[in-house]
Amino acid sequence: MTDRSSSAARLQEVAADVYAYIQPDGGWCLNNAGLIAAGDRPALIDTAATEARSLALRDTVTTVAKAPRYVVNTHPHGDHTFGNRLFTDEAVIIAQEATRAEMDLAGLHLTGLWPDVRWGDIGVELPGVTFRESLTLHLGDTTAELMHLGTAHTKNDTVVWLPRQRVLFTGDIVMSGATPFCLTGSIAGSLDVIERLRALAPSVVVPGHGPVGGPELLDSTAGYLRYVQDLAAEGIAAGLGPLEAARETGPGPYAELLDSERLVPNLHRAYAEARGARPGAPLDIEDLFAEMITFHGGLPACHA
Repeated sequence: MTDRSSSAARLQEVAADVYAYIQPDGGWCLNNAGLIAAGDRPALIDTAATEARSLALRDTVTTVAKAPRYVVNTHPHGDHTFGNRLFTDEAVIIAQEATRAEMDLAGLHLTGLWPDVRWGDIGVELPGVTFRESLTLHLGDTTAELMHLGTAHTKNDTVVWLPRQRVLFTGDIVMSGATPFCLTGSIAGSLDVIERLRALAPSVVVPGHGPVGGPELLDSTAGYLRYVQDLAAEGIAAGLGPLEAARETGPGPYAELLDSERLVPNLHRAYAEARGARPGAPLDIEDLFAEMITFHGGLPACHA
């Protein structure tokens, strides 16, 4: 049985002074973070969902580095941002400009989806520095390139690329062992962004959830997204709605991925795009989440 407790999280060195913080098993709200410990001003990439998990992250980081001076949020979702407030005594929060606005709008909405989770003393700590397309951090002898490459997991994702080490932190654009999720983003846009990430030729890919890997994680995520596009095309041709199509076909070769119920909102997104909707066009998020619960037979488990 997988140990999903905060004590099971581990710091994995992926290059000299560069770490991935992995929270098993990578399911709902069990996100990854990153740490660039080079120089005197470390940078943390994302925080965690709950107070307890963010405190565990902070304690682990201090075993290998000084307190972070920068915290980069890869996107606005609470599992990656609710812990910001525990780092702001020393750190400035950085994000893409629309991430800040979306965090402000969403507030603590995520906590209402799973009211039984022990969220603790969390809050919404908005970024103090924002950028539109790119920003470079110089951390000792390490250059970290922050890039917004288009609508993918959300409309305002940031990836962090370390060109010298060839390490890529993707946020939730890429998943490892977990089902990709484009509820507020784009299937087609994700595929476009993944191709831009592939062109970087990373050696190490740190996904938003699940184990660290290499460029094969780009391939597996793209493969799933193309599968969703194919199901959407078949469903539209057969006159089926997204929920009906999901029930008839299921996740197929991707059934072993965590949180396979995300197929339903992903199909809604693919249907909308097949009918001409622009990437990230607004959909009724509450209705889509409700359909996902119906498909799953209950609220998906969140072990945060």
